[in-house]
Amino acid sequence: MTTSKPLSEDDFMRLAIEQSAQAFEAGNLPFGAALVRDGALLLLAQNNQITERDPMGHAEVVLLRNACTNAGPSFARGATVYASGEPCAMCTGAMFWAGVERVVFAATQADIIEALGGPALPIRTAAVLASATPALVVEGGVQRAAAVAVLQRFARQARGQS
Repeated sequence: MTTSKPLSEDDFMRLAIEQSAQAFEAGNLPFGAALVRDGALLLLAQNNQITERDPMGHAEVVLLRNACTNAGPSFARGATVYASGEPCAMCTGAMFWAGVERVVFAATQADIIEALGGPALPIRTAAVLASATPALVVEGGVQRAAAVAVLQRFARQARGQS
């Protein structure tokens, strides 16, 4: 992506949320992620659990798989992941093992559970990482309303509402 001005944290989160909307439009659960290092966008990904028939096809895992497959296992080391929703325990572990230094999310796990219902593994990202060495910085609620709006649109469609 080329722009005349550097992208901001809001821009990176907007891109992750756009990926969540694209996942929804493709028939997947509405989650997206962006990988960023030193202010540069490295990669975007979206949830593909349904279309790829992969229960581990969460946006963050897809993002890291693509990064490591295309650029090597240390590509994500020191990077930041922007996620449209608070990462689950599986995604949090994947980010830790990939060497991600920071995760920023929009919708909280409580927002996700409220909008989507269904099975939940409600372990907060910060709780999963509480004793991690090295530490991984966790920040949440960035552009939360925009991410929740995509979740709610998905939920309405799933219930047969417009």
